[in-house]
Amino acid sequence: MKFFMKKNVLIIASALLLNACGAGKALLSVENSPVVTSIDLVKVIDDKVQVGIDPGAFTVSTVIFRIPKTVPGTYSSDNYGKYIEDFKALDYKGNVLPSTKLDDNSWSISGAVQLDKVQYWVNDTYDTEDEVEDAVFSPAGTNIAEGSNFMLNLHGFVGYFDGFKEVPYSILINKPADLVATTTLAHEADRKPDPVWDAFTASRYFEVIDNPIMYAKPNTESFEINGITVTLSLFSPNNVYKASDLKDRMVAMMGAQKKFLGDVDSTKEYNILLYMSDNTVPDAHGFGALEHHTSTVVVLPETMDIGRLEQAMVDVVSHEFFHIVTPLSVHSKEIQYFDFNDPKMSEHLWMYEGTTEYFANLFQIQQGLISEEDFYERMLTKITNSKFYDDSMSFAVMSKNILEQPYEPNYANVYEKGALINMCLDIILREKSGGEKSMLWLMKELSKKYGTDAPFEDEALFGEIVSMTYPEVDTFFKEHVIGTTPIDYNKYFAKVGLATKNVEEATGYFFDGQVPYMDVDVQNDSVVFIRKNIQLNSFFNNLKLKGGDIFRVINGQDINLETLRPIIGESFGWTPENVVSMTVERDGEMISVEGPVGQPVKMVRKIAALEAVSDETVKLRNAWLKN
Repeated sequence: MKFFMKKNVLIIASALLLNACGAGKALLSVENSPVVTSIDLVKVIDDKVQVGIDPGAFTVSTVIFRIPKTVPGTYSSDNYGKYIEDFKALDYKGNVLPSTKLDDNSWSISGAVQLDKVQYWVNDTYDTEDEVEDAVFSPAGTNIAEGSNFMLNLHGFVGYFDGFKEVPYSILINKPADLVATTTLAHEADRKPDPVWDAFTASRYFEVIDNPIMYAKPNTESFEINGITVTLSLFSPNNVYKASDLKDRMVAMMGAQKKFLGDVDSTKEYNILLYMSDNTVPDAHGFGALEHHTSTVVVLPETMDIGRLEQAMVDVVSHEFFHIVTPLSVHSKEIQYFDFNDPKMSEHLWMYEGTTEYFANLFQIQQGLISEEDFYERMLTKITNSKFYDDSMSFAVMSKNILEQPYEPNYANVYEKGALINMCLDIILREKSGGEKSMLWLMKELSKKYGTDAPFEDEALFGEIVSMTYPEVDTFFKEHVIGTTPIDYNKYFAKVGLATKNVEEATGYFFDGQVPYMDVDVQNDSVVFIRKNIQLNSFFNNLKLKGGDIFRVINGQDINLETLRPIIGESFGWTPENVVSMTVERDGEMISVEGPVGQPVKMVRKIAALEAVSDETVKLRNAWLKN
């Protein structure tokens, strides 16, 4: 390996120098030996586990040991060092060396030529999420449940020495015999299997934190998807679910994803670590997932029914799996050489998260998993949601400064407007190429040009993309991604024969599907009133009723929760000609109204096909949604 390619004479000289300095034993320098990490999952004390980090020998007087402040994919300052306790630096005789805590995540160690190892105790994050401000996002967090489950996002357990992130690691884990590990970390090849010890290797520190490990009792399913071995490992604390419950849906979904991606082939192994949270005890509640090169950690509530769980897994895992394209295959130097404690962020979140989120929706329509109407509804929801953020903020500037104010609160917009930016670019590419080129085509071309180990220059990517595509792409970037001009989405929808417009949609009289137009004030004689936080249908609007009105009399019947129920039942048999009379209380005044009930409808915003569009436009829309 490249980390061991040093001349023997230098190794011998280093060993002699260390003996001369009183190290007490001949050692390889830290550059030429793996950092040996030990994690004890058997001796759990006060919900904490002990970690030891044993590097090679240092030839400097002072070294700094760090636990990450930020890790790739989170775009937040989480300060994992806050969960470290009783930090000690030990010399070769077991004596404590002087160390100074520099900040939440860093320790300066004096007398480093005598340093044998550091050791410390690690607290987990899951059961403290309610107790701390700015809790770690659960899929990036850690769990220590003695004898039951250990979620080892290793950036919460294993640190590094400044200047030595590129040296290899050996990770030794003492674990309960009945718990098994699911991870894409490589096992040490020369070690015999051991029921209570696991040994893993990593070529550098990034590889350590890029391969989480989940320990749990066996509950896994594996399947093959066009050359990729996928393993789903599930922890359900109350044994509500088994991995087999989700296998068929995952096979169908990931098979469709691989078909969508075609010849993109950046991994032969992919693991899904699904942790199901127990809402009856302090536990994880930051639901979602965190991507890695060859795996993803997913956290979802155990109380979800199987239908909602399956759909959540489709939406969440599909997004994370598409990260094998970007940023895992296409990324800048800021990602490749990530600084875990002083990160320099990339300006391309529109691609890292936006492209990924767009593909996670587009593949479902292209592969027949959802209808066109479903896809349009998803895009329209993203348009609506994006308006809750600063629509005139430069996306590139926001991305570059995402850890700072005022940009950090706009981060979630990468999943809304970020996906919409990609939708517009996709339509531009389809239009200018006669339907042949797309965002997927572009990402494949970028993967060929760069790839996993060849990062691009951050400031050069926009120009690279424009040189591969069209001037219209350059204009779009300058106006809507680098620039601050909000996007007129109808301009791009029109290119494929679509537009957003208001249309009528049928509702019930007192319910919109399963959503009631009424609510009950249990602290005020349980009066029934019209909800304020909902768009009212034509039944209420035609009678000039308003949110907050309290029902007092309907068709001569005094109203409370019990007397309203039979009236709601009767309403299912009403015809538009039926006449209803009501008395409501509004701001202390009694108001009586009367009129025909009509046919209840509400106005909704929809993406719908334009009339009388050309065959060429329809062909372009079909290329976008079906190819």
